[in-house]
Amino acid sequence: MEFRVDKTGIIHAPVGKMSFAADSLVANAHALVRQHRASAKPAAAKGKYLKSVTVSSTMGPGIRIDTTHIDVVVKH
Repeated sequence: MEFRVDKTGIIHAPVGKMSFAADSLVANAHALVRQHRASAKPAAAKGKYLKSVTVSSTMGPGIRIDTTHIDVVVKH
């Protein structure tokens, strides 16, 4: 999976297209979070690693995602 991180620590990554099924988009988003945690989270980092998640289309408005359940899903 390909993503880029800007100088403020924001991750920019595509997770699919509008034509994808909702289940596929969710699976891709979970895979992105799993990969980022496995490869980018420093061992010394404690506490909540993802502060916020916003999903948007290329030129559309962002939609905030509740991050309270992301830790539970990613651990599986």
